[in-house]
Amino acid sequence: MSGRFGHSPAVCFLLGLPRSGTTLLAHLLQHHPDIVAPPEPWLMLALEAFGRVDQRHPAGSSLIKAATSEFLGRIDRTIVSRAFADAAYDQYLAEAGKRIIIDKTPRYWTVLEFLESVYPEAPHILLMRNPYAIAASLKSTWGIPLRTESSHSVSVSSLADLMLRLPDVIITSLADLVLGLPKLAAHRTRPQTQFVQYELLVTHPDEEIRRLLTGLGCDPVAVASAELRQADYLRSSSFGDRKILERNAVDDSSVKSWQSQLSVEEMQTVTDLVGAELLLELGYEQELLHAQKAGVVDRGGEVTELYRRIFRTWWDLRSTMVGALSGPSQIGEPVHTAWNVSDNRDAAIEMLRGEVARLEQILNIS
Repeated sequence: MSGRFGHSPAVCFLLGLPRSGTTLLAHLLQHHPDIVAPPEPWLMLALEAFGRVDQRHPAGSSLIKAATSEFLGRIDRTIVSRAFADAAYDQYLAEAGKRIIIDKTPRYWTVLEFLESVYPEAPHILLMRNPYAIAASLKSTWGIPLRTESSHSVSVSSLADLMLRLPDVIITSLADLVLGLPKLAAHRTRPQTQFVQYELLVTHPDEEIRRLLTGLGCDPVAVASAELRQADYLRSSSFGDRKILERNAVDDSSVKSWQSQLSVEEMQTVTDLVGAELLLELGYEQELLHAQKAGVVDRGGEVTELYRRIFRTWWDLRSTMVGALSGPSQIGEPVHTAWNVSDNRDAAIEMLRGEVARLEQILNIS
């Protein structure tokens, strides 16, 4: 690409929630001789957060963020980010001897606007999977609880206190469904975005992979079949789905396994968190019908929107605390003092508890 960014490597972003099958899809695409797909670069997440370092940094995290923000505030940060990313992708492609790099990083849903500003012309592949199946995989693979230790679902009584005391990894995994899924769903209309359903990918892998390769400008005939080949590159990485190492063929056994893995209460939790409306919009009407036949009820859009507000409040609370420890969160914003950090945190916690109380009231009425 010429113009504002000069030379550009051929980069494609593969988007999808964790546990949605992105490792499988990237691995199948990498069978093409023109394509390389590193396990998970996380590069654009790091660039978006440039200047925000751990509070224990000996140089002083607040000073680092204030100084870099002041410096970058005088230039176009997008151009700088693009130059670094281009150099990194270019070198990786040169080392691999390939033409196209697929950056598969599931939590890119948190920086979609940044991706668009730095690589507006890049093709995207958007992978969607049945949210019930994603939840079942979170439960079986990562041990993410869809119920508390009591008989209550994670989405009802004491949720505020639960969110404040549980490890971030658990709440973040649920936030992927609550906040990430609607963001990715809205992303389907973006130009140069190819949409893939996991269920169709595993039942008709050859057809789906050839369709995607054609969309990327690759010769689909160069891949004989969408079979699982050696994935040794995953063995040396800490990222990506390790289960792919145990498989030698693509199969659809995972499509309906959630039906036996989730209890009715857990299916209710997923339905509440995601929302029946979004399930239908994404084409999972039969899955919703199965859950309803098992006893799940549609509690309405107001309940799902409350969940989203609760998780946004938690997300903002966490961001506020991180920002307070590392300095100003925006260029020119004053550094937080110990007093207003505590004040902001207390206010956010009270807001969180208030929203949970409202949710509990609605659920009790229904």
